[in-house]
Amino acid sequence: MRILSVVEESVVDGPGIRTVIFTAGCPHHCKGCHNPSSWNPAGGDEIEVDELVHRIKMSGWDGVTVSGGEPFLQSSAVAELVTACKSLGKNVWVYTGYTIEQLEAMHDESVQTVLDHADVLVDGRYEQSLRDTGLRFRGSSNQRIIFLNKV
Repeated sequence: MRILSVVEESVVDGPGIRTVIFTAGCPHHCKGCHNPSSWNPAGGDEIEVDELVHRIKMSGWDGVTVSGGEPFLQSSAVAELVTACKSLGKNVWVYTGYTIEQLEAMHDESVQTVLDHADVLVDGRYEQSLRDTGLRFRGSSNQRIIFLNKV
């Protein structure tokens, strides 16, 4: 899996203290993106999913967030990661520039596995004209917090 970074103690990417995985590569190129270095799919470092799972397990935090870049560019690896995190009892959030409707229309097994195992999906491109600093866990008002699984 190609990632830019792992933040071990985030409080801004979901509720509580979380481990956040920032994936490399993003096709959306949103104007005003806070992380344009994530656009390059060859950026960051290659890391095995098992190593990430071990780090998450050792952190002791209840939550894991997968962000980007665009996590669904690496849907197979993200599906493996999310499934493993759920088996550890972690609360899992995934951020994406796609809408849930676009993801479902892909009819991709690994995309569906992520949706089946994640607790929350924050969907939609960042729209600079809709920026709202008063929103929790999102940057613009078009983005939705979708509760996928009741855990």
